[in-house]
Amino acid sequence: MAEAAPTEYFIQGITSTGKRFRPSDWSERLAGVMSCFGPGAKGPNAYLQYSSYVRPTMIGDLKCVILDSRLRDIEPMAFDFVLNFAKDNDLVVTEACELPPEHGTQQGKNTR
Repeated sequence: MAEAAPTEYFIQGITSTGKRFRPSDWSERLAGVMSCFGPGAKGPNAYLQYSSYVRPTMIGDLKCVILDSRLRDIEPMAFDFVLNFAKDNDLVVTEACELPPEHGTQQGKNTR
């Protein structure tokens, strides 16, 4: 039986009242702060890449941060920090699972 995908939290760059969150680079800043948490994120060069547990992305034209629930297992305070950031700034958070690229909705797109 295949292992279930971990739960992910999609923190959207929009408040509960529909206003876009500023500054415009908020998702990169938040993910950058969390870059030292995650597999392989050790040593002086950990800041050079985003953690696979907290990563910025775009969904449509909306900046988002995807928070992987596995971060809770390795560093509960870091996990709480990210969710509290969203709560304190009234950002929309959706709990879901990200679909892998090979999922049917991703197939058939032109790639070069």
